[in-house]
Amino acid sequence: MAMNIAKNYWMFVETEENASITRGMNYELFGMSSRYRKRAQRMKPKDRVIFYVSQSKVWTASGTITSECFKDDSNIWQSETKRNEYIYRVNIEPNYVLKPEQYLDGTLIGPSLDYVKKWYPDHWHLAFWERLHLIPQTDFSRLEGEMIRLCSPINEISP
Repeated sequence: MAMNIAKNYWMFVETEENASITRGMNYELFGMSSRYRKRAQRMKPKDRVIFYVSQSKVWTASGTITSECFKDDSNIWQSETKRNEYIYRVNIEPNYVLKPEQYLDGTLIGPSLDYVKKWYPDHWHLAFWERLHLIPQTDFSRLEGEMIRLCSPINEISP
């Protein structure tokens, strides 16, 4: 009897500077501060993730978590509060990575997401003030569906 393992769907929210660093690493690693330790420890291989940049209100990439959460204090991302803040990390396999001109415009998609329904439509982006969110599968699928429409998978082999 096959066992269905439910996946979680995460949204990682980054600053412009840290989004650039993550992009430079091809979205293969993400770090969270100790504030999000418990949520980070809930992440499992096969959970799905989507990347959001808070200042520009855009979604940039999606991926699949490939590791359990682990602790690493090497300094990668920029912190506003302290050095080596993003020590709880997961490895990721990128699935869809948009070019900057393809980024999904949050002002067009954001207000219609289920996750932001309790916010006034003009203030939907306040729902993503924190750096880490567990989002509904429907929202993830909608966002990734738009990414799929715009680009080919990273691992797709050209004929």
